[in-house]
Amino acid sequence: MNATTASPKDPPGRGTIRHDDAALQGTLTASRALLGVIARSLAPVMDSVTLPQFRVLVVLSNFGPLRMGELAAHLGANQSSFSRFADRMVSGGLIERSASPGSRREILISLTGKGQQVYAEVTDARRREISIVLERLSAAELEAVRTGFEVFARAAGEPAADETLILGI
Repeated sequence: MNATTASPKDPPGRGTIRHDDAALQGTLTASRALLGVIARSLAPVMDSVTLPQFRVLVVLSNFGPLRMGELAAHLGANQSSFSRFADRMVSGGLIERSASPGSRREILISLTGKGQQVYAEVTDARRREISIVLERLSAAELEAVRTGFEVFARAAGEPAADETLILGI
């Protein structure tokens, strides 16, 4: 087993982080399988939407309208360079800018109808692809996959489905 000691900059309470090579390799293999599912679900829209643009649609769908800086932070992008990227998405009709109701100086970014449609189309295609894979599993395997992905998503910082339902998604 490989062990890595947490640095002082790691989140509190983490202590020693441990994983073994088998867990790492299994996760990498699963991520490649998921990448195939993602690629197949994105294929119909790739002529009009790039992968980074789709990630913006995902974030806005999960969190609702966000200030430009908040959106850039969710994506790990620099706000000034992200603004130019957002300009292209506005021109493409995927997102829109509007004044915040709380402060006219703040600009909110939200999905347009077209952005919502692209997100829904890709998500539906991904749901169909994943359903085909899951149909091949036993009940015990399905439970193991569900539990494993919930744990992984939580560790990765992705919001749970019930958290996004609060936002009306």
